[in-house]
Amino acid sequence: MAGDEKSKTHEECPVLAFDTSAAHCAAALLLPDRVIQRLEPMDKGQAERLIPLLEEVLAEGGLEWSDLKALAVGTGPGNFTGVRIAVAAARGLALGLGIPAVGVTRLEALAHGLPRPLRVIEDARRGEVYAQDFTEDGPGIARLADAHSLSSATNVTGGAAGPAALPPALPLAEAIARIGAERAATPQPRPAPFYLRGADAAPSTDPPPVILP
Repeated sequence: MAGDEKSKTHEECPVLAFDTSAAHCAAALLLPDRVIQRLEPMDKGQAERLIPLLEEVLAEGGLEWSDLKALAVGTGPGNFTGVRIAVAAARGLALGLGIPAVGVTRLEALAHGLPRPLRVIEDARRGEVYAQDFTEDGPGIARLADAHSLSSATNVTGGAAGPAALPPALPLAEAIARIGAERAATPQPRPAPFYLRGADAAPSTDPPPVILP
């Protein structure tokens, strides 16, 4: 089974994944024999940096945009504007290249490759967390919860999971790429921002990209 999954992933390569849902600009290029990754911490400027970063990753892999089989993008939850930057870029690139774009939530990317049952807990600020449970039967419903109201879980991961947290099995962008490669073989809905709560602040004078339905 593992061999079949590996072959399927390789068949869908190369896949380019990226994420700007937090204070970073992250990218991963999934190739049959390796993964090329970049992670640049930044509080702002993701909109200007994202495409040049992706071009650098492609160049290191010796590829052109036209060589890609699929895109995968982190859809949040996370920074309101950051999520929209990445999703808008994925939709535009997919349309121009004629390839699928697959949306992957931050919670499922953090869960990728870890033992089940598992709970992912990420900081949502204001004393709240984003939480989602994953079992052998599949993912539960992602939710916004009070940080102190969650029941105990056998395995936990995520930035707000505390000292018992399991480390992620893969860097975030690589996990997004591998999930995207698995899903790209079947028709997928267009990526859309995954919000569990509205924006924390009013839009700036430089509005985020518009996401069409």
